[in-house]
Amino acid sequence: MRDLLLGLEPKDFDVATNASPEQVRKAFRNCRLIGRRFRLAHVHFGREIIEVATFRSSEKGNENDQKVHEDGRLLRDNVFGNIEDDAWRRDFTVNALYYNIQDFSIVDYTSGMEDHKAGVLRLIGDPITRYREDPVRMLRAIRFAVKLGFTLDSECEKLIYELAPLLEGIPASRLYDEALKMFLTGKGLQTFEMLRHYGLFSALFPQSEQCLAIEENGFPRLFIARALENSDNRITEGKSVTPYFLLSAFLWEPVQTLAGEKIKKGDDTNFALQNAASDVLSKQVKALSIPKRVTQSMREVWLLQGRFSKRMGARPFRLLEHPRFRAAYDFLLLRAETGGAEKELAEWWTKFQFANDVEQKKMARPPRKQKKRKKKIVKRATPKNDG
Repeated sequence: MRDLLLGLEPKDFDVATNASPEQVRKAFRNCRLIGRRFRLAHVHFGREIIEVATFRSSEKGNENDQKVHEDGRLLRDNVFGNIEDDAWRRDFTVNALYYNIQDFSIVDYTSGMEDHKAGVLRLIGDPITRYREDPVRMLRAIRFAVKLGFTLDSECEKLIYELAPLLEGIPASRLYDEALKMFLTGKGLQTFEMLRHYGLFSALFPQSEQCLAIEENGFPRLFIARALENSDNRITEGKSVTPYFLLSAFLWEPVQTLAGEKIKKGDDTNFALQNAASDVLSKQVKALSIPKRVTQSMREVWLLQGRFSKRMGARPFRLLEHPRFRAAYDFLLLRAETGGAEKELAEWWTKFQFANDVEQKKMARPPRKQKKRKKKIVKRATPKNDG
């Protein structure tokens, strides 16, 4: 409803009902119940999934239905109620608008329409309590503000600076899903800038934030910004984007920095980069649980960067055949654009991959060694001494 009122096309439609998850499952054979923290029903129609949520209540329930952490976080909330109860359990007023399919009316209990018209994102209830219940709401505040072009309510905004550390208690797997929603929707660059402004980026990428805090000449902020800008442009153009490429850009500077430290200690360059990649990823997954299939692709993009400098013989042809060549090449272009690699190297690979067979062989041909000419020693006749 929120997006439709702005003339935006919703990505999906969520259904809210007074039927319990078990009742929904009985009504639809193609239904699957998910979630322990919030019990939901997913009704499958081919490739489409309709998410069905049961109205939740603001009343307290027993420990089986509702559990609250000592810091105020809701660990489980499956106490069900009616539509008005459910409205007051929502996070922001503009997210508490219901579209009644019986008479095609908008149901609004929280003055969400007023905030929607004013372009304001406001929390329902006491902001401190609502943020403590679910600190991810701080990330959602940034995501919705950027997506909708809304401003944050003053109370909603000022508490973010203070409560940002609460995100450290959120499961890393949940933060990964939230990160994808923020950075892969076409407004990643603006989201990145706002997250840093409010001190939230460090909760997602602590190692990257450390590097950004001591950046020199605008790098690596410029590198990350250009990667996000490229992804935003691709999404706008309707092209696909891959999470691993963007995540590779976020963590490239920590990997480079750590590899440099290992090389100074005497490690081989290739081994230093491999070990640095492993160390950075092992720390990162504690904050943001990146799936193994994604980290493997990230690792390949990083390690292939060293192979671009080897341009003679059969090596460039083998590199062209690598399944991650295109992503690694785009990464090289990004590095060259922001001063992290030689432009001549990027230009060579741009020309090489599109050249014909004859031209490629010529470009990869090692230079001929010039033969050293032997100096001829001319013996001079020794004059006879007739004395």
